[in-house]
Amino acid sequence: TNPIEDIEKADVILITGSNTTENHPVLSSFVKRAVTSGEAKLIVVDPRKIPITEFATIWLRQGLGTDVAWINGMMHVIFKEKLYDESYVKSRTVGLEEVEKVVEKYNPDYMEEITGIPKNDLISAARLYAQAPAASILYAMGITQHISGTDNVKSLANLAMLCGNVGIRGGG
Repeated sequence: TNPIEDIEKADVILITGSNTTENHPVLSSFVKRAVTSGEAKLIVVDPRKIPITEFATIWLRQGLGTDVAWINGMMHVIFKEKLYDESYVKSRTVGLEEVEKVVEKYNPDYMEEITGIPKNDLISAARLYAQAPAASILYAMGITQHISGTDNVKSLANLAMLCGNVGIRGGG
């Protein structure tokens, strides 16, 4: 949703389903510059120790096929702690109550049981992402090429919209 150069304008960058350094080296150079300059924090969600994890503030290692669960778990925390962008959501989205109802069961304990991600790590990641003035999400085939690929992408879009990160510089 945003140009590549916006990556360096993000306060938080979340990478999931992408071995960015090896498969998208130009893109990863933007991420590395943003993080090493101290301008951005990086959350990596990947079960593998891919090279970009060396730059991560938080690295979450989910079980295979549990992407919707960890995303819903992050949204659960964001709802419970009222970290979402209420004015953005009210003016630009529909269905907030339905999303909140869906993610209600994905409390940190349940999410940890499903995904294997320690609940305190997920809570920290949710807070970091939600409290950023501008946060971007980078994903690739590791999210899309699953039987649940469409749901994975929709869940990431819900996360971005919940926190007001679509249509802003450094977001998307």
